[in-house]
Amino acid sequence: MRNLRKLLHDDYSEDRDCQVGTPAYRALRHRDGRRRSQVLEVLKSRKSFEAVDLYAAAWILNHGDTHEEAAKAHELAMRAAELGHREAKWLAAAALDRSLMYLGQPQKYGTNIVPDGVGYRLWDVDPNTTDRERSSWDVPALAEMQRRASEQAAPQPPMDTAPVWLRNAIERWKASEDCALGRAEPGSSASRCGGS
Repeated sequence: MRNLRKLLHDDYSEDRDCQVGTPAYRALRHRDGRRRSQVLEVLKSRKSFEAVDLYAAAWILNHGDTHEEAAKAHELAMRAAELGHREAKWLAAAALDRSLMYLGQPQKYGTNIVPDGVGYRLWDVDPNTTDRERSSWDVPALAEMQRRASEQAAPQPPMDTAPVWLRNAIERWKASEDCALGRAEPGSSASRCGGS
């Protein structure tokens, strides 16, 4: 379906190297939202799609802000992968990871790198997922993703406007680091070191 492919082309043409919170970033997110709305309209109007169209819809929805959008992206990418669209395998894994991240849960494969107020890190990852499983979905090994996260040099976005799921994670990571360094203060979330 040409409309989905055109939307994908437009998405690929975007400059995504703009700083969060800037007018350029807000304009980008507005265009992303408009494309997601258009994708949802197309998905409602038809029931049959080629693999490339499912992939296009999944890619655009994966740029969403909600668990539901990422979960729909995962579903569409899985269908595209089942129909033989090779690139859809990685996207299915990445969209699943994003949907879990938006719920504040560990990602399965380890595809999402996030700011933490100091640098960049890999979002928490399910320790039961193996590199062999990652490879079967065209996802790099966990060590490679951790290396990529450590090499991120982009400026930190403003944390006061970060989504709740990210702010909660940053607090959890800081508490964990404080526990590891023996810096837990009485009454702080870190004072529950070893607890839940």
